[in-house]
Amino acid sequence: MTNDDACASPIDLRVLHETEHWFVLDKPARMHSVSQRHGSSNSVETRLRDRCRELRSLPEAGIVHRLDFETSGCLLVAKDEATRSRLRESFGARSASIVKQYLALASGECVSGEFALSFTSRHKGSQKVTVSACSVAVRDASIGRCRWSRLERASGANDLHTLLEVDLLGPGRRHQIRAGLAHLAMPLLGDVLYGGEPHADGVHLHASKLTVEGVRVSAPPPRWC
Repeated sequence: MTNDDACASPIDLRVLHETEHWFVLDKPARMHSVSQRHGSSNSVETRLRDRCRELRSLPEAGIVHRLDFETSGCLLVAKDEATRSRLRESFGARSASIVKQYLALASGECVSGEFALSFTSRHKGSQKVTVSACSVAVRDASIGRCRWSRLERASGANDLHTLLEVDLLGPGRRHQIRAGLAHLAMPLLGDVLYGGEPHADGVHLHASKLTVEGVRVSAPPPRWC
């Protein structure tokens, strides 16, 4: 975002693409998307509020969706409330106006595939989500769908992992890629919460591409790709 009358100073996050009504940031790993209850200043929302006056009156400083704390990559921000509402509706619809693609480093020698699973919250205070197979009794609002393709195999001295390109099909669910792949015995490297092998760089998940109303935005790949 440029240093204009709306912003006191340039935000210290890379802007990947900007239009009249929205822009896409390159969110670093290990940064919250929105402010936390405990008051941590390590969030995209805090930085936007500190630097951009035009965004201070918007819910979550205009942030349209969220990425997990350890997930890096494309994060969409609206410049006004009407745009934010419209884009949030698009994120929740099964339309092609918002397309989300990720890179993930999964455990094992994986092949291409897809899933349609049910994702539900656990008891209060749990960070995990419960994953189960779909059935006629499962509410459609809980179903998350993904399709992935194998890009390459990455092997180390004592482990084996596969780099996947993952497409979110329809509305995303909380921890959908992480929990869904772990449910299929393919936990992500560094994702200890879902049974992945610990790693100093944390969860290996990156929001690599985001298509918004026909505009495709790409984030630079992380160092583990």
